[in-house]
Amino acid sequence: MARVRTVRSLGVVGLVLAAAVTAGCSGSSSGPPAASHASSGSGSTSTSTTTAGESAAPAPTESNPPGDIPDNQAYVAFRPAGGGFTVKVPEGWARTAQGGTTVFTDKLNRVEIATASASSAPTVASVGSEVVSRLRGQVPKFDGPKVSQVNRHAGSAVLLKYQGDSAADPVTGKVVRDAFERYAFYRQGHEVDLTLSGPVNADNVDPWRIVTDSFSWK
Repeated sequence: MARVRTVRSLGVVGLVLAAAVTAGCSGSSSGPPAASHASSGSGSTSTSTTTAGESAAPAPTESNPPGDIPDNQAYVAFRPAGGGFTVKVPEGWARTAQGGTTVFTDKLNRVEIATASASSAPTVASVGSEVVSRLRGQVPKFDGPKVSQVNRHAGSAVLLKYQGDSAADPVTGKVVRDAFERYAFYRQGHEVDLTLSGPVNADNVDPWRIVTDSFSWK
């Protein structure tokens, strides 16, 4: 009987040892992956957040206010069918012609070139009375006329500056407040009226100077 008890005791001890070893092995194999997974997850989240934040920041870009003509705008020479003069106009703008008037447009900007016969050269006084009076009846909400004599490469010209409302957009119905510059050039019975217009807040001083300085008699 004593021998049998000893054998049973050894068997119990063996089972206990086997269970302990199994538990140890199980804990050893599952522990490291869990720890590794937690560490990897934490590091991955931090790195991913930084990268996403950096890539999401847009590169700084320049944008022009509505009506601003780009600084890199190219210009081409325009000469009417009858000749007499040339003037540079922005390249790529839409062109329409009716009678002695040719118009170039792009988005909110407009260049109008009108020719006519005249017995005498326009003056500050004549433009201030005759032309201003006519435009009051043609331009919606015509306002702020200022007439002066200016010099361009082609010589002296009478400049009329004023403001007015544009025609309503056929799609949106939107009306834009425009600023106008009308230059009257004259030589030997021929008058050319060069009118430039665009939104009042647009900065088109340089483009308009390029156009008006390019005017020359031929």
